[in-house]
Amino acid sequence: MMKRIFLFSIILSALFSCSDDDLFTTSQSALLNFSTDTVKVDTVFTSIGSRMYDFWVYNSNKEGVRLKTVRLRNGNQSGFRVNVDGSYLDNSLGSVVSDLEIRKGDSIRVFVELTAPENKSTMPQTIEDDILFQLESGIQQKVNLRAVSWDADIKKDWVIKSDTVIESARPIVIYGSLTVDSAALLNIRNTTLYFHDGAGVEVYGTMFAKNVVFRGDRQDHMFDYLPYDRVSGQWKGIRLHSSSTENVILNSEIRNAVNGLVCDSAEYTESDCRLYMDHTIVHNSKGHGVELFNAYAEFLNCQFTNAQGDCFSVHGGLALINSCTFGQFYPFAGGRGAALRFSNYYKDYNYPLVGLQMKNSIVTGYDEDVVMGESKDTTVAYSYYFENTLLRTPEIKDSVFQTFVNVKWESPKDSIQGKQHFVLIDEDNLKYDFHLDSLSTAKGMGCY
Repeated sequence: MMKRIFLFSIILSALFSCSDDDLFTTSQSALLNFSTDTVKVDTVFTSIGSRMYDFWVYNSNKEGVRLKTVRLRNGNQSGFRVNVDGSYLDNSLGSVVSDLEIRKGDSIRVFVELTAPENKSTMPQTIEDDILFQLESGIQQKVNLRAVSWDADIKKDWVIKSDTVIESARPIVIYGSLTVDSAALLNIRNTTLYFHDGAGVEVYGTMFAKNVVFRGDRQDHMFDYLPYDRVSGQWKGIRLHSSSTENVILNSEIRNAVNGLVCDSAEYTESDCRLYMDHTIVHNSKGHGVELFNAYAEFLNCQFTNAQGDCFSVHGGLALINSCTFGQFYPFAGGRGAALRFSNYYKDYNYPLVGLQMKNSIVTGYDEDVVMGESKDTTVAYSYYFENTLLRTPEIKDSVFQTFVNVKWESPKDSIQGKQHFVLIDEDNLKYDFHLDSLSTAKGMGCY
């Protein structure tokens, strides 16, 4: 008999202990806790969905809490999409879910996305909404949703077949490719072009760009401190095909591409300048910054910095360079290319280097030698000349050919060297300013 009573007591105890988890309170002092009070969505282009954001809702009370409803204050008008613990705030149901439970010590997760409606403005606009949590007790709690939306012109596989001018106060977002036909001249000015992942510029004809930013389309963050716009490889880059000639890029920026700009091989002629660049930045490429094959090209007051491959490479042809800055400070160690590479071949192909002429420039970086001159066949032209330029490479004694005139040979032993020349090289946050520091010994050289 005593054994039965003891067993019955154990069963009752178990039942009552389990029932504690099933208790729900309607006390107005029982509030929920949130992992954030505001979900800040990065700037998004209208009609293009954002990435997914999330936060947690915690019940730290000694009893469960029931949610009578969870809803968006503005219904389906703001463009926010919300999933609460697996249930969507479906527009067809009034953007609300009902009768959710959060047991004591438990939590639920909320996911937020945004596809912003067009705002009919050339300027970014703020969007706000609230997720309202209506407790069974009558208490209402909220989490604010906040974003910036920007109207954009969306272009997919855009082909320029005749002479065209692009000038837009609104951002232009490109999917696929922007292709310039061999018979066309594309004139881009005072515009920012945003390229989706894998998108790029394919030039078969001619491109003239002035005051243009070429960049990726992601405006969100990889980490809180790191926007994607500081991450390399966000888009494909610019390619000048063999039929392309007389391209001009002025006061522009090409950043965070796979290969910033590639000029394909064509029959070399000194009367055909295939590329002229002035006051232009090519920065943070996952492949090469600028790569030229058997081309005549000129560069003035340009910045070529940070590439996993070479910041600037010339395979044959003629490259005239004046007052440019080459800085190889690509932040991820191991296998980075040179700041400057020049050769009279590429793989199994000979490309006569008619001339690499550099004046009043800076070529530096992390490594002890960031200047790579390469010749495989002495019967193939291989000509170069440096004047009034800082080179981070072992000194070359040249009293015969006079190919190095008034050159500063930078060494890791110098008191000012490498990144110390510049205002800011912040590897942790990927922030860079290649203006010369007041203590730099390279005054009078480079693009600034």
